Amino acid sequence: MQFHPTRLRGASRIQFEPAGDSRGYFARTFCEDEFAAHGLETRFPQHSISYSAFEGTLRGMHYQREPDCEVKVVRCLKGAIWDVIIDIRPDSPTYCQWEKFELSSESGDQLYIPAGFAHGFQTLCHDVVVNYLISARYAPQSASGLRYDDPAFGIDWPLPISEISANDRRWPDFQFSA
Repeated sequence: MQFHPTRLRGASRIQFEPAGDSRGYFARTFCEDEFAAHGLETRFPQHSISYSAFEGTLRGMHYQREPDCEVKVVRCLKGAIWDVIIDIRPDSPTYCQWEKFELSSESGDQLYIPAGFAHGFQTLCHDVVVNYLISARYAPQSASGLRYDDPAFGIDWPLPISEISANDRRWPDFQFSA
């Protein structure tokens, strides 16, 4: 695997290295030793999957508050997404900055998202499947989010929004920490 740091502190884009032959290819998408060698989380007690039927579906911007913060490794298994992360760690040099990534089943790239980041994505086609490795069990009492259109960040989503949950529409404006 190849680990590529992003502009946001602690986040990485991970590319697998396929070994191929006439049958196709084989590649690792997770290796405890390699993740540890790059200083990344290696324990993922929860694995989740999402399916979105329609192009333009928006999910996010989600995160877990203390003490239940979580690291995520996100990979698009079918289709393509425009993935966005926001660093909401007040002590980080990249606090309140966001970055976008196109993840697709074709590329196989994964995104390592540190604890203390909000995460969301928009589907770029119909029938999208996204896989998540998550470092903490879901804690509903700590679930939180940021509005996808919060003016504090000015995220420019690539498509008109076709589907979004009522909860994702209702997240409050971001409150900056000093």
